[in-house]
Amino acid sequence: MTELVHLAVAEGVATITLDSPHNKNALSQQLTGELLAHLATAGEDDAVRVIVVRSAGDVFCSGADMSEATTVGMGVGAQRMVDVQRAIVANPKPVIARVAGPVRAGGIGIVAAADLSIAADTSSFALTEVRLGLAAATISLTVIPRLTDRAAALTFLTGDGFDGTEAARLGLVTRAVPEQDLEAALDDVLKSLLKGVPQGLRETKKLLNRELLADIDARGTDLAELSASLFGSPAAQEAMLAFLNRKKK
Repeated sequence: MTELVHLAVAEGVATITLDSPHNKNALSQQLTGELLAHLATAGEDDAVRVIVVRSAGDVFCSGADMSEATTVGMGVGAQRMVDVQRAIVANPKPVIARVAGPVRAGGIGIVAAADLSIAADTSSFALTEVRLGLAAATISLTVIPRLTDRAAALTFLTGDGFDGTEAARLGLVTRAVPEQDLEAALDDVLKSLLKGVPQGLRETKKLLNRELLADIDARGTDLAELSASLFGSPAAQEAMLAFLNRKKK
């Protein structure tokens, strides 16, 4: 089985790369399983001070794996999405999302869960669940706390897309920069974080994420069950099959 997520460690930085080009880094059970494993490994490695989550290719993450959702269901997949967000929020190391290209649905949950997110201004975001008869249930755990109430209503209810610059204005990402400056901006943040003492970084992250982590633990299972039930509904199944058929044409 070809690995879909890679882990590399150098100079105190663990880089986790999503690399599933055949489905645009969709959140399949294999991809989320490997992502969880690498997050745990990096979190436990004393040589790692900071974790970067990024993508290979020109798509950050296309969201749920629709082929799995319409065949094996989303019982496992929905809970995995909660687990991925928790693994990022609770990780003892700061996690940075390096975002380029399209980000959809569940991929936005990864971006929101990260402690810092640096995006290309040309990256594109959309919470498209509403157009498939779904709700952004599991990722609401991390996305809603990043947004104002009005921004959450606008992005969740319309499903309209927005770019990296708008994502920064709304609070979803920390900073948006021209695409050609993305690596330099990431390096600048890494240099600053690597000046922190591991204990200071760990305890400060706990303070920042205390309420968010408590909410994930309190509501994560219920929202995963809601998400799975919506994915299995006739309305959503019909919408997803129509979406898959359009992609094949």
